[in-house]
Amino acid sequence: MSAVRTETFVGAAVVAVAAGFLLYGAQFSNVGGDTGGYGLTASFRSIEGISVGTDVRLAGVKIGTVTDVDLDPATFRATTTFNVANGIELPDDSAVVISSEGLLGGNFVEILPGGSPFNFEAGDEIEDTQGSVSLISLLLKFVSGSGES
Repeated sequence: MSAVRTETFVGAAVVAVAAGFLLYGAQFSNVGGDTGGYGLTASFRSIEGISVGTDVRLAGVKIGTVTDVDLDPATFRATTTFNVANGIELPDDSAVVISSEGLLGGNFVEILPGGSPFNFEAGDEIEDTQGSVSLISLLLKFVSGSGES
């Protein structure tokens, strides 16, 4: 009977550790958490490297998350929807840029705040956008020398 108790104890410990990892992973990735905040949309020529769950940052601080990415068949532009945390009011002349964390880093959505006294409301569209820049195409232009002199 001692072997059965030992196996039961070890099995219970393994299940408890696995449950702990699942809870930690869900908490770390904010799965099932309350997103809060308010939604904004923006349309880009290219959103290379951006997908649902990508960070939205202001001054390097995460203030939201991309919640939807879709293609507008009329304009052939990528429309993104993202949440901005409650308490962060963005001026209505702010710009949205897709930025890179570096040569080997991923992309994120960066908000460049404007100076308007009026703020975006939930559901508004940010019209001043700049899509992602392909580092490969920039390197190819540099190597081939096809840039302006």
